[in-house]
Parts: sequence; C-alpha cells; structure tokens
Amino acid sequence: MPDTDTFKGWVAHDPKSPLTHEPFTPKPFNKSDIEIKITHCGICGTDIHTIRSGWAPSDYPCVVGHEIIGLATRVGSSANDTKPNDPAQRVQVGDRVGIGAQSSSCLRPDCEACSDGEESYCPSMVATYNSRYADGSKAMGGYADKWRGPGHFVFRIPDALPSHGAAPLLCGGVTVYAPLRKYGAGPGKRVGIVGIGGLGHMGILFAKALGSESVVAISRSSSKKADAVDGLGATDFIATSEDKSWAKHHSRTLDIIICTVSGKDMPLAGYLRLLKRDGVFVQVGAPEEPLPPLRAFSLIQKGVKVTGSSIGSTADIRDMLALAAERGVRPWVVVRRMEEVNRALGDMHEGRARYRYVLENGRGGEANL
Repeated sequence: MPDTDTFKGWVAHDPKSPLTHEPFTPKPFNKSDIEIKITHCGICGTDIHTIRSGWAPSDYPCVVGHEIIGLATRVGSSANDTKPNDPAQRVQVGDRVGIGAQSSSCLRPDCEACSDGEESYCPSMVATYNSRYADGSKAMGGYADKWRGPGHFVFRIPDALPSHGAAPLLCGGVTVYAPLRKYGAGPGKRVGIVGIGGLGHMGILFAKALGSESVVAISRSSSKKADAVDGLGATDFIATSEDKSWAKHHSRTLDIIICTVSGKDMPLAGYLRLLKRDGVFVQVGAPEEPLPPLRAFSLIQKGVKVTGSSIGSTADIRDMLALAAERGVRPWVVVRRMEEVNRALGDMHEGRARYRYVLENGRGGEANL
C-alpha cells in the first residue's frame, strides 16, 4: 500500500497573508517515486503569480517552489524505469538531484506529446505545485524540507554545477534554453533577448553558450546595460525608451527573439520589426493581462512567426544541464535562508533581485553568488 507522512514547509493559505511554516501532507509514496531532502529552491515569478492567484484561483493550501535541488533519500523500485538507458541518468540514494516545474505526465505511448518526448505539453501534465496527481493528491513544491514525486522528472545534477547555481536552471533556465535550441540559436544566428531580469539574463548566457553569432539585449532603459554587456556578455544593447527610432535603426537584424517580459504596453510591433525574413518571436514571459494587439502586416511583410514556449521537456533539461556544466553557465543569484522566504518574495516582487533569489535550508545568512 502507498504510504504518506508529514513534511514541513512554507504554506500559502490565501493571496494576501504571509506564508506560514507548518506541517503538510505530501502525495503518497509509490514505487515510481523519489523522495529528496531539499537543500536549495529558487524563487520563480510563477511562485508569486500562484501565491496571489494572479493567473487563476490557486488551490490553497499550497507550497510553491519548482527549482528544487537536494539529496535523494528514497528511491522507489520502478522510479528509474522510464529514464534513458544510461547509468548517469538513473538516480540512487545519496545522489544530488533536481526537480523543475513539472512533476508528472501520462507517459502513455498513445499520447502524442509524451511519445514525442514533449512531456510538458501532455494534456495530463502535473505541475510541481498547485496541481493534482491522478490519484487526487496535491502536488506540493520546494519551499519545504522534503519533496516527493515521480522519478521520471527527477534529474541528476552534474558535479560541475553548484547547487545554488543549478536551482534556477530547472525552470527559468530551461524556459529560455528550450526555444533557443528549438529555433536554431547557434553559429551564424543573431539572437535578441527582451527583458534583462531573472529569465532574460539566463537567455543571454544560454544564447552565448550555444555559440550564437551575436546576442542583443533589449530593455526599456540603459540602466542594465553594464550588466548585460560587461557582465553577461551581450554583444549589443537596445534601450527602447531612449532611442525613439530603435525599431528602424535595428530593423531586420535578428533571427530569433526571446521575449521574457509581460505587459499590455510592450512594443510588440517594434520587436517584430527587428526580425529578419522568416524570423521567430518567442513569448516566454507569462503576463496576467493580455498581450498588446498586433496588425496583420507585422506578420505578412516578412513571413515572421510569433509563437510561445512553456517549460522544456526532460530531454531539454538534461541537455541544458550538460551544456551549463560544460560551458560554465552560472546564473546570477542571491542566496537567502529559507526562513527569509517572505522577505525574499517581497524583494522579488519589487524587482530587487539581481537576478534570481535562491532559498537555502540551514544557511546562516545572505550571500551574493
């Protein structure tokens, strides 16, 4: 019989109250599950949207957090059955592992998404929190001491990646990496990254790691130009509020644009003007309000494509982690104690992160890394 017990974490009960540290019940442990002791958990914008029911009413009580790093403490007998036939991918007790924004899908051979290795688009996709497993139990996230869930979505972390640096990669990192890889970022390609924040700064890092010819950082002001160019390695910078002719000056110069920002007033038509013929604009930022309207000729004149991308597949995450380890991709993070979660969430909401907060269990204080 599957068993359950009690974990302890930081629980959201409504959109406005601070998270409270208390016991909660995880999903029952099944033979396909892995349990970990959490050491680190990144703070993602999705956490804030969920806590405040920004996209839709949340399923309270809820434990958020889906950039989880920890040590495997329990491995079910069939937890590795759906993993690649590669000893380096199979999890054993004691391994350092991570979990991203997805914790389950149907994995059925007749599921088009799962059979194509695109589990994140499965109709039965279960998010790592604010979601329900097939048995009706709640998916609970990583602002906690432990996590439990299906082994298929648990990844071994390469030794070269520090835990505080690996955590943001598991959602934010793969969110930008997956579309960059899918749409051909690499040698000979010019990539634009809109928004220099938690997602955008990782977009610059991965576009460079993939070998793109140039990486153009795009922001409203030049306040982050030094970070983008001198720190992250962008080759050019566009400040849309400071150059009134920016869209004309940089017209038809980019092959791919990854847009990490949200807002009904963002200059979408201007961004599309930057694309070359057959260029691709990929929206990864998820606003609570609608995107701005768009005239048909913005698409027709150059045959550009406007699309979106969610989190990556399990294959995307494995490939991303390997690339990050090989090329030294390191997100800019500030480590905070797990007990400081409410303060860190407030700072994140106010835009104070440069550029990602990572919570750590058992840490003695704050550090910039």
